[in-house]
Amino acid sequence: MAKLSFKDFKKALVLKIVPRLAFIFLNILYFSCKKKFHSKCNKDEIQTPAIFAFWHGELLPLLKGYIDFRGSKKIDTIISSHFDGELIAKIVAIYGGGSIRGSSTRGGLKALKKSFRSLSLKRDLAITPDGPKGPSHSVADGIILISKKKNVPIVTLNCKPSSYWQLNSWDKFVIPKPFSTLNIFIGEPFYLNDLSMEESKKLIKERLMENAI
Repeated sequence: MAKLSFKDFKKALVLKIVPRLAFIFLNILYFSCKKKFHSKCNKDEIQTPAIFAFWHGELLPLLKGYIDFRGSKKIDTIISSHFDGELIAKIVAIYGGGSIRGSSTRGGLKALKKSFRSLSLKRDLAITPDGPKGPSHSVADGIILISKKKNVPIVTLNCKPSSYWQLNSWDKFVIPKPFSTLNIFIGEPFYLNDLSMEESKKLIKERLMENAI
């Protein structure tokens, strides 16, 4: 049996401990905040399955926000194949959701096929159109290809905390401050069937920017 290197041991330890600590932190943070849902439609008016889109920098409170709004954990999140993506996938799993590994830069075709399968099983998809590496507030092709192929609507999600920290990262990652108010915006579902790739990108970006930070 091959010996486990210190580097591999360190990664395994991080993957075992950090997601659980992050889950506890996120729950404490989320429950300390007041939540205000601003929806342009009733949750029953959103087709199942649907694609829920949000900017990478706003993702921190939105998984729990989705669960509270949708009343379901039947969602698969498209997450990059990198190590940080593995951490996020484990956090998503603790919440009860699933994950699809891959992105536009790595494992994209496999991720597309798994996304089609998830939608066929009536599971929602969560996608950050500008992930995993940006540029910030850009829209990659994947969300458009999936929506058109499976004829499913896109629903935009935004979170605007009343008070927050913002990291100096490519996505300007937002961390809500404890006891702030989380304004969670749910857009009206829309389809891309009759739109070109560029028209689709423009529409998705416009909808997501309506309530972006």
